Amino acid sequence: MSSDKVKNGNEAEESEESCGDESASYTTNSTTSRSKSPSSSTRSKRRGRRSTKSKPKSRPAYKYDTHVKENHGANIFGVAFNTLLGKDEPQVFATAGSNRVTVYECPRQGGMQLLHCYADPDPDEVFYTCAWSYDLKTSAPLLAAAGYRGVIRVIDVEQNEAVGNYIGHGQAINELKFHPHKLQLLLSGSKDHAIRLWNIQSHVCIAILGGVEGHRDEVLSIDFNMRGDRIVSSGMDHSLKLWCLNTPEFHHKIELSNTFSQEKSTLPFPTVTKHFPDFSTRDIHRNYVDCVQWFGNFVLSKSCENAIVCWKPGQLHQSFEQVKPSDSSCTIIAEFEYDECEIWFVRFGFNPWQKVIALGNQQGKVYVWELDPSDPEGAHMTTLHNPRSGATVRQIAFSRDASVLVYVCDDATVWRWNRRQAAAI
Repeated sequence: MSSDKVKNGNEAEESEESCGDESASYTTNSTTSRSKSPSSSTRSKRRGRRSTKSKPKSRPAYKYDTHVKENHGANIFGVAFNTLLGKDEPQVFATAGSNRVTVYECPRQGGMQLLHCYADPDPDEVFYTCAWSYDLKTSAPLLAAAGYRGVIRVIDVEQNEAVGNYIGHGQAINELKFHPHKLQLLLSGSKDHAIRLWNIQSHVCIAILGGVEGHRDEVLSIDFNMRGDRIVSSGMDHSLKLWCLNTPEFHHKIELSNTFSQEKSTLPFPTVTKHFPDFSTRDIHRNYVDCVQWFGNFVLSKSCENAIVCWKPGQLHQSFEQVKPSDSSCTIIAEFEYDECEIWFVRFGFNPWQKVIALGNQQGKVYVWELDPSDPEGAHMTTLHNPRSGATVRQIAFSRDASVLVYVCDDATVWRWNRRQAAAI
């Protein structure tokens, strides 16, 4: 199955300097290489984009701590920290690979401790993504996972058993995200071109986003904004779409889903279908858009083009409400360049509280950008690399305070790096 998530590309040269750490190296320079489209034709970088000017930094912000290899030996596609835990609670994260989701703790003194491992009953399942929530009644941590089979499992981590199983997507599920405030609401993006909004407490599908003007190919990435009233999605059709949830119809359906009981009702839940996004563009990327996240009112997105792009719908001075659905224009704010990442389904990590982005490449290296709020086009960039890390880095996650960075690779390894005490993020 892992071959479904790979697209070959050209190798690029790089300029690298060695760090005093025996376990890490870093670079303060980045070059852009050309990427291949899915049809293997080469496309050059677009004109008119503004690249960030990486500011020199004496050493990387993170230092290697440890790594482990999961015994299934398969690609690990997803990783997510449980950022809902309190400041004094353990730092816990989960990985998604093969037919397993594995939960670890990051002790303050270093290392990784295995807590739980959930194996799907179907040995042919391949999990691509996972996301954290908690039970609104018991406060028990819940972990949602999905992948190749198109079935969403909601797992009670402490009991190590599935407490919810959601079937609706016709094909594989590429990403899951929970609402930032209403943690019973789960969003899923699928190979069947659709996005679904679920209520995991009442076990109903609230809405389906897609259809007439929806995605024309696999939905690869989805995200809620910080208020939870907008969704951004991206896919294999090279497009990015924005969907608004702050309408009377959506408010009504969400409230209804909280009290709906399938046992007491003679009719199924009245799922709403939204065929038309509130904004759509194909002007940012010319290839599969495999990762997207909100950054305030801006959007961060990447494709197979060796750059993460920060952009906003419409003109810089326009609010989202002023942008008409028929207007596909957008403003590029900045671009974060990197090397040797020309396959798809490689996802960056972003910590919105600490303003730090990280992305891995095909050579096992990780680029870290520390954003400067006073200069949106400027960022400190360094590269983390351990000599023993040579496999493709599939996804990166930060702890809530950004003190720990974890990434997962195609060779079933999980890597932990710690923020240096002197690093100001």
